[in-house]
Amino acid sequence: MFAEYIEAALERTEYKVIEDDEPYFAEVLVLDGVWATGKTIEECRKELITVIEGWIVLRLRLGLSIPPIADHTIEVSTEPISVV
Repeated sequence: MFAEYIEAALERTEYKVIEDDEPYFAEVLVLDGVWATGKTIEECRKELITVIEGWIVLRLRLGLSIPPIADHTIEVSTEPISVV
């Protein structure tokens, strides 16, 4: 479920070259505040995946909704669960 959501987010990513030490910039247009930079396009994409994962985890921990991307969703449950 997470991998498919992340892949859908990557498909909606806009890449730019900027004037910076890390000239590659990527932003997921459908997820507010989700962006990354890198010295190479590959480094930028790897960093963006890490940012997306952290963004998902933070929203889950805060009980915030995660917007659907196409038909990919991650549901937030407010029900307590037992962890053994």
